[in-house]
Amino acid sequence: MPHPARLLFAAALLLAAGCTTPPATTAYDLVITHANVVDVETGILRPDQTVAVSGGVIRQLGPTAASAPRATRTIDAQGRYLMPGLWDMHVHFRGGDSLVAANRSLLPLYLAHGITTVRDAGGDLTPAVMEWRRQITAGQLAGPTIFTSGPKIDGPGAFWAGSLEVETPVQISRALDSLQRLKVDYVKIYESTISREAFLGTIAQAEKRGMRTTGHMPYTVTLAEASAAGLDASEHLYYVFKACSNREDSITAAIRQSQGTAKPIGLFAALPAVYRTYDTATAARAFRMLAERRTAVVPTLYIQQLLADLPTTDHSRDSLLAYIDPALEATYARRLAGARQQSAATRVFNQQLGARFRSLIPGLQKAGVLLLAGSDSGASNSYVYPGAALLGELDQLVRAGLTPAEALRTATINGAIFFHQEATAGSIAPGKAADLLLLDRNPLTSLTALRGPHTVVARGRVYPAAELRQMLQAVRRR
Repeated sequence: MPHPARLLFAAALLLAAGCTTPPATTAYDLVITHANVVDVETGILRPDQTVAVSGGVIRQLGPTAASAPRATRTIDAQGRYLMPGLWDMHVHFRGGDSLVAANRSLLPLYLAHGITTVRDAGGDLTPAVMEWRRQITAGQLAGPTIFTSGPKIDGPGAFWAGSLEVETPVQISRALDSLQRLKVDYVKIYESTISREAFLGTIAQAEKRGMRTTGHMPYTVTLAEASAAGLDASEHLYYVFKACSNREDSITAAIRQSQGTAKPIGLFAALPAVYRTYDTATAARAFRMLAERRTAVVPTLYIQQLLADLPTTDHSRDSLLAYIDPALEATYARRLAGARQQSAATRVFNQQLGARFRSLIPGLQKAGVLLLAGSDSGASNSYVYPGAALLGELDQLVRAGLTPAEALRTATINGAIFFHQEATAGSIAPGKAADLLLLDRNPLTSLTALRGPHTVVARGRVYPAAELRQMLQAVRRR
């Protein structure tokens, strides 16, 4: 399904395909000269390059010549590094009508951290999100390109407000009808109450309609079943981790048998058994299966580690808390209260679980699984600050064993690949979206280079560092 923000890029490809070096008389909106271009697809640095942009699209890329192309605006990038804008592939806009403005004020935080595209992974503000998306595409609102699932699909009595609740095939069909009317980019399934049958049925029906699906999985389903049904991405690592157990089938069977009893076994109750039965060979087979079936994985390591540390960390003086609306901050209370009530054993186990999750990353990468960097920032996810949390996620991926180049791919070209947008976005090439990040240092050497970008370009619109600071100051709450 074409994304509204990308429609003009398809037309641009027709121009770019036959003419990557337009006549000298062409006047561009923006020309960046002498840039060290980061090729995220190969991990290669291309020195002294010129990038020409018009209409929000890269029209020309090549070695810098003695005379720069004519442009309304020219940036001399001598000694700096140009890479694609970052993609945060798991964020949330939610909290009800009273938090619409608070959510909208988060948009500059993404741009200020070099994030030019986000994937909204389900919430209850769909009309507002669609309006922001229209305004951003029209150049009326500063913010990242937004892909969205609209409301989540879950079972009866769903945990998250605004969810589409399904039990039967007819209800699933109606829910998907409504999502298609909303023109969402994919379907997000959640597991708070959804049955095994409804979960797999939703994937199957969406697959027939050509709709992409991602989700939290009920532990009554195996990863192989979900992947075989057509699940396009697994959110978080809990479900991949269960597939790494050499007792997955028996654990799943026990969970199924417990449903409907006085003490049903849930995800967190089952995790210790999954942890004890982790098996390297089983994990390798699961990773190969995901790669063969093209099921992507969104690890969200950063939020897992932040929540594991939450019982002993004081966030009251976080500098980024100044940019969070107090009403949105109030939604952090539930997780914070739960963290403070954790037993010492639970705290130890959560740290062990985080270490095990990180250990999965090199194997997933080696197997060829499409990894997507996502922060899980948004209301209710305590102190997971928009923008900064994605940089934290990339740091966690490097900590887990990826190279900086591999980590950067999870937050650039891989997002475009997931949405079948790799021909028009996700890297620097003629015909692709002019979503760019100009840095003072080489991100292939260290991801610390991502902090404090010199310039952000979103759909061809230039945001120098000074303007980004002004945007942040405008939404500062305290």
